[in-house]
Amino acid sequence: MNKTLTAASLACALGAALTISAAPVAAADKMADSEKCYGVALKGKNDCKAGAGTTCAGTSKVDHQANAWSMVPKGTCEKTMSKTSPTGYGQMAEFKAKM
Repeated sequence: MNKTLTAASLACALGAALTISAAPVAAADKMADSEKCYGVALKGKNDCKAGAGTTCAGTSKVDHQANAWSMVPKGTCEKTMSKTSPTGYGQMAEFKAKM
């Protein structure tokens, strides 16, 4: 019984280790196909730091905040609507919001 239990435990541990080691590769692939896009995140839906007074994901104060970004599929940022952008579309860098 101990040998069976040990073999099962070893198999579970190996499976978990392989799953954990594959996660960063999958995340890296997703990041390679994405880009930061400023001015497209909705209030509280940004992916990370959104300027002064905020810390990280989910801290943007308003929709389409000029210094808050979200990850979008590569090539779509400057085609995504932004109500605050001077061009009306997402930007690849922070910008001064139009009023």
